[in-house]
Amino acid sequence: MNFNNYVERKGSDSRKWSLEGMLEMASYVDENSIPMWVADMDFKAPDFVEKALLERVSHGVFGYNTVGDDYYNSVIFWLKNKNNWDIEKSWIVPTSGVVPALCYAIQAFTEPGDGVIVQNPVYPPFKGSVELNNRKVVNNSLKLIQDRYEIDFKDLEEKLKDSKNKMLILCNPHNPVGRVWSENELKNIIELCLKYKKIVVSDEIHSDLILFNNKFTSMGILNSKIHDYLVVCTSISKTFNLAGLKASNIIIPNNNLREKFINEMFKVAAKPVPNIFGAIGVKSCYSKEGEDWLNNLLEYLEENYLFLKKYLEERIPKVKCLPIEGTYLAWIDFRELNLDEKELKNKLEKEAKIVIDGGEIFGNEGKEFIRLNFACHKSILEEALKRLERALKN
Repeated sequence: MNFNNYVERKGSDSRKWSLEGMLEMASYVDENSIPMWVADMDFKAPDFVEKALLERVSHGVFGYNTVGDDYYNSVIFWLKNKNNWDIEKSWIVPTSGVVPALCYAIQAFTEPGDGVIVQNPVYPPFKGSVELNNRKVVNNSLKLIQDRYEIDFKDLEEKLKDSKNKMLILCNPHNPVGRVWSENELKNIIELCLKYKKIVVSDEIHSDLILFNNKFTSMGILNSKIHDYLVVCTSISKTFNLAGLKASNIIIPNNNLREKFINEMFKVAAKPVPNIFGAIGVKSCYSKEGEDWLNNLLEYLEENYLFLKKYLEERIPKVKCLPIEGTYLAWIDFRELNLDEKELKNKLEKEAKIVIDGGEIFGNEGKEFIRLNFACHKSILEEALKRLERALKN
């Protein structure tokens, strides 16, 4: 696939590109605003996915569906091939998305009032899912040391030790800071969760999007003992730009945990069966064709990131693009400009006319940062950066 082919998304009911969608994040938008916000790529889905969907549509009957071994085997193939994780069919629980799965896990493994540990700055639905289910958000803030985020293990242990805190939600790769946690870091987390017998939900939705020869390690492969406390969230949505198909697979090795999780799904009339088109997406993508497509995508993403980083270094040196290991979401530091949140928002939205995710939505630790989605046509990225440069010179 040629990722240089521009795809016009206006008028396609795109949440990212519609004015209504952009107003979820921005206070000011108009027809000229460029969306660089939500984690949604501007590239067409793989041709083989489109072909498989069209074949299914041509059948013309869309009744209640189920899935067979070909579905589960595709998930097993992908996790073995990409992550060297040998999973069993029974461990796989299809859901409509990772965020619903977070809610099911919170409901299944904690009680109202319990603490759930997150690591700010982090994906906002972690906090939202905890609070909306009447649990308490417990923050184990990441430490920024020489432009690299690290886990504060001393603080993490104190919080896992607390009997009121029942669960850790881990983001790996981390959204928005772009870290891919190392084997040693993950082993330390596993050791602590085993020591204090705490559930860990590992959101690995960006795990296929590993850049610049960094290595991803799934929480599931390091120590089988953690399987009694582990929930791993995976999906085709970020890797293949298929969020609209609503297809995720949650890997839960422990029978008791899995039963509790599925029971929470049943309470809201959700069944562990993917929708018709989501199932086709999974089977199509988790294949050799999918791997080839992904490799080409990663090359394009790396080129875009390097272009972004170089542009800022050469043209806007006070704005710093932090190193990235995974995801297509740049974490950009505006602290040297000494702009308050309102001033920065005004510069970006009204003057530059670009819509980004303001760092404050990821927690107080994200203030004076922004998250910028560079999974777009290079011309769009270049135009957004030119606008940013002009706005900051004014």
